[in-house]
Amino acid sequence: MSLFGIIFGLALLIFLAFKGQSILWVAPVCAAVVALFGMFEDPTINVLTMYTENYMTAMSGFIKSWFPAFMLGAIFGKVMELTGAAKSVGLWLTQLIGAKQAILAVVVACGVLTYGGISLFVVVFAIYPLAVALYREADIPNKLIPGAISLGAFTFTMTAIPGTPQIQNIIPTNYYGTTAMAAPVMGIVAALVMFLLGMIWMKMREKKLKAEGLHFVEPSNLAVSEDKELPNPIVSLIPLISVPITMNILKFPLVGALLCGVVLAMVLNFKHAKEFPKALTDGASGGLMSIGNTGAANGFGGVVKAVPGFATLTAMLLNVPGTPLISEAIAVSCLAGATGSASGGMGIALEALGPKYMELAANDPNLTPEALHRIASVASGGLDTLPHNGAVITLLSVCGLTHKDSYIDIGMNCCVFPTVAVIVCIIMAMIGIL
Repeated sequence: MSLFGIIFGLALLIFLAFKGQSILWVAPVCAAVVALFGMFEDPTINVLTMYTENYMTAMSGFIKSWFPAFMLGAIFGKVMELTGAAKSVGLWLTQLIGAKQAILAVVVACGVLTYGGISLFVVVFAIYPLAVALYREADIPNKLIPGAISLGAFTFTMTAIPGTPQIQNIIPTNYYGTTAMAAPVMGIVAALVMFLLGMIWMKMREKKLKAEGLHFVEPSNLAVSEDKELPNPIVSLIPLISVPITMNILKFPLVGALLCGVVLAMVLNFKHAKEFPKALTDGASGGLMSIGNTGAANGFGGVVKAVPGFATLTAMLLNVPGTPLISEAIAVSCLAGATGSASGGMGIALEALGPKYMELAANDPNLTPEALHRIASVASGGLDTLPHNGAVITLLSVCGLTHKDSYIDIGMNCCVFPTVAVIVCIIMAMIGIL
C-alpha cells in the first residue's frame, strides 16, 4: 500500500502540474497522500508530523543551501536584462552570424547568454525580438522561433557543457562532491549530440514549412525596440564571461561567481543605475519564487523517503538491469517530467537516492561520482520540458504562439534529443570515457 501511495501521489502531482496548478501547494498535498498510504504499513506515521518535520526539513534544507545562488542568479539576469546588456550581446551575435543562418544565430545567442549565467526566462525575453528580426529577413515561419530559443537555452548549455553555472549543473555537486566541470568529455559529447540533432531537426522543419508555402508573419505582440540605446556588446560580454571563469578557473563558489557578475554588470552599466533598484527587487522576488517551487518539490521527496514503500521503490530502481546509471537516469527523468522542473525532479531523485548511489560508487571502481553527476544533470533536462513546463508556457506566450503551433519542435529539441544524449552518456561511462 505504501508503494502504491508513492505512485499515486506522483500521479496526482503530475495531473495537477499538467493542469497548471502551483507546486507550492500541490507538493505538500501530494506528500500528504503518500503519508496517508504509508500509515497502512506503519501506524506510527503521523501525516501532520510528516509535513512539519519530514517535508519542511527537506524543503528548508534545500532553500538554506541554494537560496543565495537562486537569488543572485535572478538578480544577475535582471540587471543584464534591464540595462539592455543581455539584448546587446544577443543582437551582436545574431548580426555576426547573419540572417542567412537565422536559426543558428538564435541558438548561439541563447547558448552564450545561458552559459554566462543568465536565467532561461530572461533569455527568452531578450532574444525573442532579435529572433523576429532575423526570421523576418530570412522569411522563416514564426512558429519555428520557440524551437530555436528552446534549443539554445533549455538544453546543452543548461545541463551538459562542463562548467555551466546553471543550477541543473550545480545541484549534483551537493550530493556527489563533484565540481561543475564533472565528466568534461561526456558533457561535451552530450552537448554536441543535442546541438547537432537539434539543428538538423530545425533545418528540416524550415525546409518542410517553406515547401508548404508558409512564410514569416508580422507578430502583433512585439513592442518597438530601441536598439540605439543598448550598451556596447563587447563590454556587455564581460559579466557573462566572468561567471564561468571565476567559478571554474578561479574556483569561486557559484554564489561568489554570480556576485562578481552582478557587480561587474552594474559597474560597466552604471549609466543605467536608475534601473538597479528594480533589478534587485524583481530579481529577489523571482529568485524566491523559483527556489520556493524547487524546494517544495524537494519536500515531497523528503516525505517519499520516509515511508515504508520507499525501500521497495529503491530496490526496484537499483535492480534495473545494467549499470546503476540507468536507474539514476530513469529516476531523474521521470521525476523531472512529473514536476515539470529539471531542478525540482533532480532534487527529489537525488535527495532520495543520491546517498545510495554514492555508496554504490564507493564500492564499484566503474561507477564514479563524476559520471553520476553528469548523467543526473543531462537526464534532468529531458522530460522536464513536457507541455506543462513553466518555461515552455512562458516561451510560447512571449512568442504569441500555441502548443499546437510549436510544441513539436520544443518536444524534439528538449525531450527527445536530450534523452538520446543521456543514452550516449551512459554508454560512455560504461566504457570509461568521462
